[in-house]
Amino acid sequence: MALTARSTIGEWLNDKTGGELIKGLLAQSGANPDSLAPVLGLPLQQLVVLSQGQMPQSVVDDLVRAANGGEIPEDTGPAGWVEKITAGRFDGKTVIVTGAASGIGKATASRIAREGGRVIAADISAEKLDALTQEVPGIVAVAGDLTKQDAIDAVLAAAGDRVDALANVAGINDDFSPAGETTDAVWDRVIAINLTAPFKLMRAVLPVMEKAGHGAILNVASEAGVRGNASGNAYTASKHGIIGVTKSAAFMYGPKGIRVNSVAPGGVATGIPMPPNMSEAGSARLAPFQQAIPALATAEELAASITFLLSDDAVNINGAIVASDGGWSVQ
Repeated sequence: MALTARSTIGEWLNDKTGGELIKGLLAQSGANPDSLAPVLGLPLQQLVVLSQGQMPQSVVDDLVRAANGGEIPEDTGPAGWVEKITAGRFDGKTVIVTGAASGIGKATASRIAREGGRVIAADISAEKLDALTQEVPGIVAVAGDLTKQDAIDAVLAAAGDRVDALANVAGINDDFSPAGETTDAVWDRVIAINLTAPFKLMRAVLPVMEKAGHGAILNVASEAGVRGNASGNAYTASKHGIIGVTKSAAFMYGPKGIRVNSVAPGGVATGIPMPPNMSEAGSARLAPFQQAIPALATAEELAASITFLLSDDAVNINGAIVASDGGWSVQ
């Protein structure tokens, strides 16, 4: 079978020709094949995202040509999991998605729109939101900093009188620092974006949902929300906090027809850069546990979990913390 951009990285490495090409590419940056262990199940194409802008599409295209005698063969079918749109699943629904300009948020907003939903896409990056609206019809962009009340007000104004669902996806990582090293600046920013902003947006939409007698809220947590060895102090606290917010709201509003759930991702291949000045002590302590991640997921795989819980298919699920982590949490 011909190697393509949709063939997995593992398939490339296991192929005699493909393996040599990948090893040669890694050697140029001083890396070795062992560094690809967490991403063996991802398509080669995902390297463009993972590179955080360092690898252009032309590099993948050149690898495919080199493996196939100078030609790019037609894909006979994508390897592994393939996103399958459920037509009409969000017909007539207005859904707010935060962090919608990139990564998991973008994949979530895109899927909901393609499944018939009217998406209010919120993000701090106006430029990336504009690109998203050009790419996917049915999306209303609202650029702003959701740690500020005026941005939350703008999102609600764009939604209008109806909000059927909210996906709180926006978030940032910390610097892996332990409590004794965590600065006020790191703590305040991570808690503001990962915990306070989602809470305030929930607080804003709940009266609308309560009046309608139905609604679904999904808060993106993390493996760091259920353990202490997945990230630094501030990020871990913020994700434990969002799980608490989720469970409390599920209890309080479940009888009113509103479901509140959370997805806890493990490693995700979104290409979002880590913050600068990472803690050496924290990074060293966390490294063995990070290396135990069984595989990285794509943003689209996480969006599949998120959109399920937001949809009516999850009608009997409330207050759940769903580990969408490839099994990391059971190791």
